[in-house]
Amino acid sequence: MVLKVLAILLSYTIGNFSTSIIVSKLWAGIDIRKYGSGNAGATNVLRTLGMKAGLVTFIGDALKAILAVWIGSRLGGEGTALICGIAVVIGHNWPIFLGFKGGKGIASSIGVGLFVNPIVAIICIIVGVLIVAKTKYVSLGSVVAISLLPVLLLFSGFKFFLFGLVLALMAIYRHKENISRLLKGTESKLGQKSRTK
Repeated sequence: MVLKVLAILLSYTIGNFSTSIIVSKLWAGIDIRKYGSGNAGATNVLRTLGMKAGLVTFIGDALKAILAVWIGSRLGGEGTALICGIAVVIGHNWPIFLGFKGGKGIASSIGVGLFVNPIVAIICIIVGVLIVAKTKYVSLGSVVAISLLPVLLLFSGFKFFLFGLVLALMAIYRHKENISRLLKGTESKLGQKSRTK
């Protein structure tokens, strides 16, 4: 039990390490939270510093999530791994070391998903990429892709469905302002500067 609790706490702590802040500091000597949308995530880095910086941030966020789930699997098994996957995304979205102001959890959720069920995660990624390519709305592709996760994981069992549902609900909540702008037709498209600060 002690090892399981340790794994969960460690996963949350790992989530606190903001790849976007690290990359923006090293890449351009800036704090990404003071630019663009003000969000500490890969999309804001992409819009502000370009494709390479955005990709590095995305990969970093995904890798830290994979690490957390791997730790959970080693210290507590499958069930702990799933909880650690949720914990690392919570740490990314609401990091205690950054005043609970983090990213929106898509890259981290993808990393978690790739470890838990690579096939389902890849399907979600493909769907998301196709939507972004068609509409140029990163937020729309992200929300649809993450919403598909629990549906597909239902075939793996109820606990996997619940795991996917929690990740999806967190991501949708973090994207609530994007969803509002999508409905109003004011959401920024890929290639445009963010309209929010």
